[in-house]
Amino acid sequence: MGLGGLMELSAQPGVDSGATAWMITSTALVLLMVPGLAMFYGGLVRSKNVLGTMMHSFAAMGVMSVLWVTVSYSMCFGSSVLGGWFGWNSDYVFLQGIDETIMEGGVPEYVFSMFQGKFAIITPALIAGAFAERVKFRGYLVFITLWGLLVYNPLCHWVWAEDGFLFNMGADGAIDFAGGTVVHISAGVSGLVAAIYLGARRGYPHRQMRPNNLVMVMMGVGLLWVGWFGFNAGSSVSSGLSTAQALTATQVAAAAGALTWILIEGFHQGKMTALGFASGILSGLVAVTPAAGVVQPLGAMVLGALATVICYLMLIVKDKLGYDDSLDAFGIHGVGGIVGAIALTFFIRDSWMANAAEAAGGSWSIWQQLGVQVAAVAIAMAYSIVLTLIILVVVEKLFGLKSTPEEEMQGLDHAYHGERGYGMLNPN
Repeated sequence: MGLGGLMELSAQPGVDSGATAWMITSTALVLLMVPGLAMFYGGLVRSKNVLGTMMHSFAAMGVMSVLWVTVSYSMCFGSSVLGGWFGWNSDYVFLQGIDETIMEGGVPEYVFSMFQGKFAIITPALIAGAFAERVKFRGYLVFITLWGLLVYNPLCHWVWAEDGFLFNMGADGAIDFAGGTVVHISAGVSGLVAAIYLGARRGYPHRQMRPNNLVMVMMGVGLLWVGWFGFNAGSSVSSGLSTAQALTATQVAAAAGALTWILIEGFHQGKMTALGFASGILSGLVAVTPAAGVVQPLGAMVLGALATVICYLMLIVKDKLGYDDSLDAFGIHGVGGIVGAIALTFFIRDSWMANAAEAAGGSWSIWQQLGVQVAAVAIAMAYSIVLTLIILVVVEKLFGLKSTPEEEMQGLDHAYHGERGYGMLNPN
C-alpha cells in the first residue's frame, strides 16, 4: 500500500489501521499456502501427474473464490436459516452490502471476508491429496463446487457464525480457533471417504509410486509453514496479544512435530528422511490449528508431538488396511485435526476457563469442555462422511469422477491438460 492509501485508510472513522494491515497480510499468507500445497502435493506424485495434481489446488483458487463472493460468504456468516443448517444474508450476496462496512474490531468487512474466503479455497484442495492421480479434472471441479456449498459452508456456519449451534454449545462454544474442525477434520474425513469410494490407483499397492520431486515437496511445506502464521495468528482478527499467542503456538507446534517424526523414524526405520520431517511439520501445524488461541507454548509443543506420534501410527495402519489415501490427507489432516481438537482441552489457559465459567454462570470444568469438543468432532465427522458420500455418488453418476485405466496410464497431465510437467521426460 502506498503512503496515500495508508493515510486514507487511517482517516476512515472506526478503522484500526494496524489490525487491518495485519489482516491483509494474513490474507495474503493464507493464499500463499495454496501454491505451497500445490508444490507439496505435486512433488509427491509421479512425474506424469505433477501438473494435474497442482491444478487441483490452483483450480480451487478460481472455483471457491467465485463461489465465496457469490453465495458462500452469505451461507457461512449470514443469519441461520432452515433450522440453522446454514446462514443467509442477501446483503452478502456478491458482497454488495458490505462496501463501506467496518467491523467492531476496526477491520473493513471486505478484508474479513477475503481472509475467510482463503480457508474456503484451501479446504477442498486438501481433499485432493486423498484421491490424487486418479480423478477426472471436470468431475473434480463439480465435486469441489458441491462440497463447498453443502459441506464446508454449513460447517463454517455452525462453528464460526455467532448464531451457529456449535459456536454456542456449552459455556463458550466448541473451540476451533483457526479451522481444526471446519478445515482439517472435514477435509481429512471427506478425503478418506473419497479414497475408499473411488478405489485404489492402478497398480496400488504392489507397484511402487515414488515422489517425483522431494525438493519441491520441501519447498512446498516451507511455504505452508510460513503461510500458517496467517492461517492461525490471523484468526484472531486483530493485531494484539491473542495474535502473538497464536503465532508462538504455531511455531513451536510445527517444530515439535517435525522433530518428533524424524526421531520416530530414526528408531523405527534407521533413517531420518526429508519427507518425514515435512510430514511432522504438517502434523504439528494441523494439531495446533484449533488450539492456537487457547494454549500456551508448552501445550502447543505437546499437541504437536502427540499428534505426530498418532499420525505416524495411522500411516502404518493405512498400509495394513490397504486403502489408497494417496498423499495421506486423512492420515495427517484428519487425524491431526481430531487429536488437536480433542486434546487441546487439557492445555487450555486458566484465563479461558475462568471466562467459560463466568459465561456458564458458575463453574465449568475441562471435562465439560472435553464433552463439547468430542461432540463437535463427532458431528463434523458424521456430517462430512454422509454428505461427501452423497456428492461423490451424484458426481460419479452424472459427470464421471474416477479416471479410466487408460487415462491413469497416460497420466493426468496429458489426459486432461495436454501438457507435460517435465517436457520430454519419461512420464512413468
